[in-house]
Amino acid sequence: MDFVLATFNPGKSRELRSLLAAPGRTLHDLSEFPGATAPHETGDTLIENARLKARAAARLTALPSIADDTGLEVDALDGAPGPRAARFAGPDARAAENVTLLLERLRGVPRVRRGARFRTVCIACFPGGRELMSEGILEGVITEGPRGAGGFGYDPVFEVPELGRTLAELDEATKNAMSHRARAAAALADLLS
Repeated sequence: MDFVLATFNPGKSRELRSLLAAPGRTLHDLSEFPGATAPHETGDTLIENARLKARAAARLTALPSIADDTGLEVDALDGAPGPRAARFAGPDARAAENVTLLLERLRGVPRVRRGARFRTVCIACFPGGRELMSEGILEGVITEGPRGAGGFGYDPVFEVPELGRTLAELDEATKNAMSHRARAAAALADLLS
């Protein structure tokens, strides 16, 4: 069965392709479809934003679509940036600007209060309207500065305590085996099977 991945983010696309690969399942990038654009993420929750993206891709392509939305919930910031993680420093912010703002807001906050979690919601939307949804969570701690050259987004400042390394310090296989997106995608893959 063909699916379209409802993202223009190459890092997300690469991860989702790896996590959702299965015999008989072909995954297309949204960028393969002329006129494709990303919808504005106007939802107040991860579910609403993932659903917006999945439904828009399914309408455009007439194919089942898979979308995810990920939020970073930081305890010391009362759960912010949450669903607005990609736009934390503004609507057109780059990842480095979001990370810089996060670290500025946490300046002086002790490690014991820097707990955080990545939460990912994945939704598969079928042209007839049927939807499947899954969620994945990864607990961690926000570091005082970036570490590692891999990953994308907040990965360089998100440490997995049991490993003592940030997501950006992990090789792709290790990250894909345990990440929030991996957990949500694995649960969705089970539902798709």
